[in-house]
Amino acid sequence: MQHKSHITLSFVVPAFNMEVYLGRCVDSLLMAKDSSDIEIIVIDDGSSDGTAAIADGYARRIPSVIRVLHQSNKGHGGAVNAGVALARGQYVKVVDADDWVSPGSLERVMAVLRSECGRSEPVDLLVTDYVYDKVGRRHKHIVRFDRVMKSDTRLGWDDLGRFGLSQYLIMHSIFFRTEVLRRARLRLPEHTFYVDFIYAYEPLPYVKTLMYVDTPFYHYFIGREGQSVQTNAMIARTDQLVRVNHAMTLDTPEPDSVPDGLYHYMIHFLSITSVVTSVFLILSRRPVNYMIKDGLWRDIDMMSPRIGHDVRRTLASRAINLPGRGGRFIIRYGYRVADRLVGFN
Repeated sequence: MQHKSHITLSFVVPAFNMEVYLGRCVDSLLMAKDSSDIEIIVIDDGSSDGTAAIADGYARRIPSVIRVLHQSNKGHGGAVNAGVALARGQYVKVVDADDWVSPGSLERVMAVLRSECGRSEPVDLLVTDYVYDKVGRRHKHIVRFDRVMKSDTRLGWDDLGRFGLSQYLIMHSIFFRTEVLRRARLRLPEHTFYVDFIYAYEPLPYVKTLMYVDTPFYHYFIGREGQSVQTNAMIARTDQLVRVNHAMTLDTPEPDSVPDGLYHYMIHFLSITSVVTSVFLILSRRPVNYMIKDGLWRDIDMMSPRIGHDVRRTLASRAINLPGRGGRFIIRYGYRVADRLVGFN
């Protein structure tokens, strides 16, 4: 394969049984007017359908841009680990094989990244907006960060505004400088769902500078059958939600060790994931899961009284910990209302 002297951006595409969607994803990544400094790494994670053949077909046609790794199934985390390890670009972007990117946004983002690569100290993290592209919905909800960050400006954590309840930097919204992931020694758990939360959280203390570009870059496709974010699937996998939440708790720095803005953001994100995990434990209607939910919050307190105090004081955390059957009824009712109004899952 042709070796490139400089690669600005590595797209990592984890793919397991994605023959229906992989072409749309890869085609969107190939829409850049100039792909000479882009690489696309497709990780075929032990697929049993036509995913491998489709990926290999792209690699044969465009070997200067596309590489494929076939591996035994290791789950989403294992596929991301493999892709990041292979990445040669100065920046890394994970794009799930059933998702895609906007062509106009791709051009704008590449212009910014190329400019950063020419600097002696490129930004560590690039943030963009993303779109919830739900099956059957004409109106597509866009998660924007324009009220939190000034666009096209180099920022530190203390320059950020206040994040809203539904605003957090998930995998779909972020581009890491590859060196940041290497310094963080990021290694996601294998055979575990929802590790994208860890991916978007654990490396943050290694991020010193960031930039926001106000464009809806990423289309997050939701609503297909068998998706891991469907309500029933999340209820069935509460053990994995708890595992991910525990890992994030361990990754949360004490307040005096990082900038105030970073600490407040990580508390915000940890609060959200703790609430989400608690909601699905409550939705399961299993008394043992009610005990696990209470234990989750106790564990945060035990790991760090200060972090536990700060996570519990958020409005969402106070609501999720309303006591008894009445509190659980309010949570279940609130979830049904929110799902009807927004319908993300």
